[in-house]
Amino acid sequence: MITDPSIEHYMYDLLPARDPVLAEMERYAEQREIPIIGPAVGRLLATFVMASKARRIFELGSAIGYSTIWLAQAAGDGAEVHYSDGSAENAERARGYFERADVADRIQIHVGDALKALAQAPGEFDFIFNDVNKDGYPAVLEAVPRRIRRGGLFVTDNTLWHSSVLDPHEDTDHAVRLFNQQLFASPYFYAAQVPLRDGVSVAVRL
Repeated sequence: MITDPSIEHYMYDLLPARDPVLAEMERYAEQREIPIIGPAVGRLLATFVMASKARRIFELGSAIGYSTIWLAQAAGDGAEVHYSDGSAENAERARGYFERADVADRIQIHVGDALKALAQAPGEFDFIFNDVNKDGYPAVLEAVPRRIRRGGLFVTDNTLWHSSVLDPHEDTDHAVRLFNQQLFASPYFYAAQVPLRDGVSVAVRL
């Protein structure tokens, strides 16, 4: 945990119960050690979406679709949310969850490389959420500025990366550390970082 464990538990205890589909996904992910953002970060994403009134959203790296449902529910009816993941098995499971959560009509599913899927999607987005494999973070930062409208949000998970940004050893550690440095130095974004769960960065497109 990035924050003091007692503070972390307090924050999670405050959260309202999730709907049955999200709660089931949390149990499934825990049993199979599938990394998901969890309810605290999910609620943070939903808050960002509602505050910014985002309607076109692209998610880079979506796994079983847990974060996608948070985004789609917050964006509301008629929104356009893009799910992308390299695993066809993940995508098929996610599709079932989307249907049960009654958000399938607003989600487009892409299987394969997330950045290639983004490149093929037309137009600008109001909100891009980045949760690809960590060694791909610098490439994401290079690609996304031209795909987000001015005033739109670019949010990235795992930007404290289990504290390894303090003393990086693996390639993934160095990639996240480099991403953070480049994001805060970027002329395209005004960025801030939240030490929630594994670190969340939020940046406004200038």
